[in-house]
Amino acid sequence: MDNRDEVKAFLSSRRARITPAQAGLPTHGRGRRVPGLRRGEVADLAGVSVEYYSRLERGNLAGVSDSVLDALAHALRLDDAERTHLLDLARAAGPATRSRRTPSTQQIRPSLTRVLDGMTELPALVNNARLDVLAANPLAMALFEPQFTDPTRPVNHARFTFLNPRAHDFWIDWERAADDNVAMLRLEAGRDPYDKAISDLVGELSTRSEAFRTRWAAHDVRLHRVGLKHIRHPLVGDLHLSYDVMDLAADPGLALVAFSAETGTPTDDALKLLASWAATHDPAPTPTRRNQA
Repeated sequence: MDNRDEVKAFLSSRRARITPAQAGLPTHGRGRRVPGLRRGEVADLAGVSVEYYSRLERGNLAGVSDSVLDALAHALRLDDAERTHLLDLARAAGPATRSRRTPSTQQIRPSLTRVLDGMTELPALVNNARLDVLAANPLAMALFEPQFTDPTRPVNHARFTFLNPRAHDFWIDWERAADDNVAMLRLEAGRDPYDKAISDLVGELSTRSEAFRTRWAAHDVRLHRVGLKHIRHPLVGDLHLSYDVMDLAADPGLALVAFSAETGTPTDDALKLLASWAATHDPAPTPTRRNQA
């Protein structure tokens, strides 16, 4: 992915979404011919010259100081995920950025497998930053049965969401699930622009899914740490599950995701029913519990 093109598209898209009123600027005067703020207005808000900001928006973030990036993030009203993305793009524009953050093939440590196996009452899985599922306990495999029975390997959340017709029934709010998947991939693409596996996945999804292509062009990014997943499971019905994402410090690029339900709720009852079923059935004959990256 070309860093300059990414920077240009990201900055211009963030500028276009902010109105003068949101930025605290006067709204009267001559008619505006551009959506959002003008380049000069962003430059004034960030405390830099118009010429300097124009250079940045043409895609050149090489050598930009942290103070300028902070001022730019403030002027464009970036949230935490967008600010992180801007810093990643700036780092990628500098020298010595071609080293990979994580290896292309990631193995799950035996001790981590034992942790997953010990979580018998909670669905839990391990993802990499490309949204591949590298490992899952039996309850997670039962919960995400439509993904694990998809013959495509490796199991991947984004590929399932955009390419498997069952996803529209599985995700109660498919639009939100689709937005989340793209926003997380966009964030990772900025963090590791030379990850060929991400480039290949984005290329595949862009070619095969107009819904993905449209969302990718929006350049939205999102952190995915806590929240709710709304699932319509083919066996136990609707589930509204909290999720927590925990980065694995010993395995850079990997995260453990655990799902839970409040005690005594219909979702808690349904999850217990699913756990009982998973204990006596093989939820996904193929693949094995340990997926290959």
